[in-house]
Amino acid sequence: MRFNRPQTLKNIAEFIGAEYVGADDFPVLGTNEIHRVKEGEIVFVNHPKYYDKALDSEATVILIDQRVDCPAGKALLISEDPFGDFNKINNHYARHSGFREELHGAEIGEDTFIHPSAVLGNNVKIGSNCHIFPNVVIGDGTIIGDNVVIQSNTVLGGDAFYYRKLQDRYDRLVSVGNVIIGNHVEIGNGCTIDRGVTDSTIIGDGSILDNQIQIGHDTVIGKRVLIAAQTGIAGCCLIEDDVTIWGQVGMASGVTVEKGTVLLAKCGVNRDLEKGTYFGPIAEEFRSYLRKEVTLNKLSKQ
Repeated sequence: MRFNRPQTLKNIAEFIGAEYVGADDFPVLGTNEIHRVKEGEIVFVNHPKYYDKALDSEATVILIDQRVDCPAGKALLISEDPFGDFNKINNHYARHSGFREELHGAEIGEDTFIHPSAVLGNNVKIGSNCHIFPNVVIGDGTIIGDNVVIQSNTVLGGDAFYYRKLQDRYDRLVSVGNVIIGNHVEIGNGCTIDRGVTDSTIIGDGSILDNQIQIGHDTVIGKRVLIAAQTGIAGCCLIEDDVTIWGQVGMASGVTVEKGTVLLAKCGVNRDLEKGTYFGPIAEEFRSYLRKEVTLNKLSKQ
């Protein structure tokens, strides 16, 4: 999430009541989640296990719960509650209405049909020659390209499934990102595509989604990706171009699937995958899986 205008380290520190390490006028351009953070942005970390990952990331400002050595060219915000203060910053500098306010500002292209029962949030952009079916919900800030079909009961831009566990409840990380849909994309009935926590969830040009598919926050789907029904993809995944995903595939967060890969039905993806064809509850190369099954079948007959 980029601020409307650059802030300073001192201003941010005073706003959240944090100590800071760095120059008063050190520029701060926005916030971002660790998988997508860029230079000039704040990332938060609240566990020693992840300190090095945050400090070595592209982030320029690290919102952290302990005083540590500050890397050259970076700054620290030292907070008792980095998670909560990250939410506080995002709530203050971003605006998501949650459909409570009708500010609109929608931009709709030529020859686009939107069924009257569809619901649009604020600052939505929809390109030309699109077809939005009944009961579609499109959240704040969603951007949709040209020649896109979105079928009934699909939701674009729901909250990310991102929580921390407290003693008596779960605390949600506020979602202030958006969803971007490329050109010539088709999305089936009853799909749910969560907006990014602080960046964009992206569906690339020419990708086709079947019915009842869940795509998590900040995931990037490449071009011409084909996804069959009941697939669930967690947050912060990268699905490269020309990947085929068959029904009921499940994918853990933060994995990368290389260009041209095929994931057969009910495949479970718990790690990065190089190009190939995969099958099984813990994805393995399909030919290897078949060889194993043949061997087991022969052993059972002995």
